[in-house]
Amino acid sequence: MELKKVKEDDKTLLVETVGETFTVTNAIRETLWEDGSVSEAAQIREHPYLSHPKIFVKTSRGSPAAALEKAAEKIESQAKEFQEQFKKAVKK
Repeated sequence: MELKKVKEDDKTLLVETVGETFTVTNAIRETLWEDGSVSEAAQIREHPYLSHPKIFVKTSRGSPAAALEKAAEKIESQAKEFQEQFKKAVKK
């Protein structure tokens, strides 16, 4: 995956995800909405063959980049937990 910063200021961030699907950006968007400092979070879907998925973040306080990083860490933690539970379930 490659991330390209499209636009950034103090309260907003727009990032393009090259080489990923809308599944990843949807998970990030949903996790961003769980953060109290995030006032807007969206995945931008343009033409599926002509563009890459984008993530838009707007914060009411704090950095949008920090909010995005926090969301990514939470998703990583959830994926590790799922992996551990899956390994236990398969062993039975």
